[in-house]
Amino acid sequence: MNSLFSALPTTVFETMSALARQHDAVNLGQGFPDDPGPRDVREKAAEAVLNGWNQYPPMMGTPELRRAVADHYRGWQGLDLDPDTEVMVTSGATEAIAGALLALIEPGDEVVLFQPLYDAYLPLVRRAGGVPRLVRLVPPHWRLTEEALAEAFTPRTKLVLFNNPHNPTGRVFDAGELALLAHFCTRSGAALVSDEVWEHVIFDGREHRSVLALPGMRERAVKIGSAGKIFGMTGWKVGFVCAAPELMRVLSKAHQFLTFTTPPALQHAVAYGLGKERDWFLGTREGLQRSRDRLAEGLGALGFPVLPSAGTYFLNVDLAPLDPGLRDEAFCRSLVAREGVAAIPVSAFYAEQPVETVVRFCFAKTDATIDQALERLSGFAPAKQAAGIAQ
Repeated sequence: MNSLFSALPTTVFETMSALARQHDAVNLGQGFPDDPGPRDVREKAAEAVLNGWNQYPPMMGTPELRRAVADHYRGWQGLDLDPDTEVMVTSGATEAIAGALLALIEPGDEVVLFQPLYDAYLPLVRRAGGVPRLVRLVPPHWRLTEEALAEAFTPRTKLVLFNNPHNPTGRVFDAGELALLAHFCTRSGAALVSDEVWEHVIFDGREHRSVLALPGMRERAVKIGSAGKIFGMTGWKVGFVCAAPELMRVLSKAHQFLTFTTPPALQHAVAYGLGKERDWFLGTREGLQRSRDRLAEGLGALGFPVLPSAGTYFLNVDLAPLDPGLRDEAFCRSLVAREGVAAIPVSAFYAEQPVETVVRFCFAKTDATIDQALERLSGFAPAKQAAGIAQ
């Protein structure tokens, strides 16, 4: 057995989901919506399964979908992409990340990552032979700083793995932070792999800016997107990889020997979906923003210190003002057992020096689900409970 994977423990997501089932809890831990996704997009997939091509599609993705990806990003982000040489379809964004790491680093190369981080990043970096260099983000603002980047980058830095909008913090990095990151990448000669799967899940009038649009980054950056996140159908593992031809030539070789291709019926449906009217995408954002506000206001009214969320499906509560000695994992275990509400401790997203006072809730749920969770918490007095849990 490979020692890296055999030594990995059961994830906190599996643990909390099992506890949620055990206690019949409202599950605000796992990050997926309650609804099944847009009906017209699903109908296109069903129609394609019955009447379309179900044999191997092209390894790089169907021409229809690659054109749709290029058109979509031209309209939304002002990117000029050649669908034939700069767009590839993968079986989900995690495959795209794995392929990028396998294609772009060699054993011993250093990779800069930002923690808290998506749990797949670190095992994939290590399996590809990379040496992680971690930048630690902290609440309440989770900002990138020049000092932290200067400490992480070295002459051996080969690649940066970035996530914006950022899970689990809900942070959307601003123009100054993006410019700072681009400066460090260009100065060091590092490639930048940017996980941008939450690009459409942003709020309060914000617009997503891709790393491909940053000065000096067009030839050294890899942009990764996800149909599952764009359309709220997390089981649809359809990812998009966008990069300059020289990078794409190597990225495609890694993809060829991972999954080779992605179900053609899903590709057909996603191509249709990416062409939907602008108002559909804006309306989806507005609905999620309303759910964010519903949960944030409810938690705030109950006395939870809620941190800002500018994107993703998640908002966070900082327990430190309630009791500096309270730990997020103990709090989450108590919450699911005593109140019947499941959440995720953000300390699980750190590889070292964890922040242990922040709890993540998913708000991509129906009003009824959110209200049920708030009702179960209605008798919860955070300051009083914190003292009890900390013992």
